[in-house]
Amino acid sequence: MLKTATALITASLFLSACVGAPLTDASSLSATNNLKPGKTGRTTTEEYRDTTALNGVKRVYLHPTRLMTGSSTRYTLKDNERLLVLTEVEAQLCFELAERYEIVADAASSDAQVHSAVTWFEPTGTAGSGAAAAVNFFIPGPLGLRVPGSLGGLAAEAELKQGKTQVAAIVWARQAQALGTDSPSLSRLGDALQFAEPFGDDAARVMSPEPLPAKRTYTQATDPCLKYGGRINETGFVLDRVTGVYVPTDRTKAMDKAKDKKDSAK
Repeated sequence: MLKTATALITASLFLSACVGAPLTDASSLSATNNLKPGKTGRTTTEEYRDTTALNGVKRVYLHPTRLMTGSSTRYTLKDNERLLVLTEVEAQLCFELAERYEIVADAASSDAQVHSAVTWFEPTGTAGSGAAAAVNFFIPGPLGLRVPGSLGGLAAEAELKQGKTQVAAIVWARQAQALGTDSPSLSRLGDALQFAEPFGDDAARVMSPEPLPAKRTYTQATDPCLKYGGRINETGFVLDRVTGVYVPTDRTKAMDKAKDKKDSAK
C-alpha cells in the first residue's frame, strides 16, 4: 500500500511540479483599475494601496465576508461548508487587522471599512490526501508530497474604503502544491481553510499604514475578534505535527456560543 502510494505521488510530481491558482475575473471590489501585479508563484496577487490615506486610518469596521456568485466564479460549496470558509476568511482578516487598527463594532464610528469576498474555491481531494499523509509519515522532511488530484485552492479579495473611496485592495489566489509545505487534509475544505490565514496576512499587509504602528494586544475581555474563537487552532496544530494531516477549525461553533452569550445578556 505504502509502496503504491509512494510511486503514485512521485510520478505525479513530474506532471504537476507547480500548480498555480487563477485570479478570477469575478470581483466584488468597487474598483480594479488601480491594481498592480504583486506576488507570483504559489500565491498570486494584484494589489493597490494609498499610503497617505492609510496613515490617517485608526478605526476599522469589518463587514462579513461574502461569496461571489456569477458565471465566472468557480466553487461547489454546501451551505454549511460555505459558512465555514467565509467565517474562517473573516476571522483571519479580523485577527490580522486588529494588530494594526482599532476594530469597531459600529460602521458609523469607523474611519474606514473592510469589504471581502471569496471568489474561487477548489475542494481538497481527501483520498489522495490520506495517501500523501501516509507517505510523508514514513519519509519525513521539510517538504511534503501531495497528489495533484488532491490539491485544493482558494481565491479571495478585500478592500479598505473611506466612504466611497478605495484606499487599499488585494486580489489573491493560491492552490496547494504537489511538493511543498501545504499539509494534506481529510476535509475537502482543508486547503481553502488553511489558506485563509495567508490571505489575511497579505490583505493586512496591503492595508497597513507606513511605518507600521506598534502591535496592538488584547485581553480576553477586550479582544474584538473573540467571537471567532482562538487565533491558534491548537488541536489541529498538534495533529498536523503528529500525523501530517491538517485538521480545520470550526469557528461557527465559537460564533454561535458568542451569540448565545450576547442574547442572554440582553
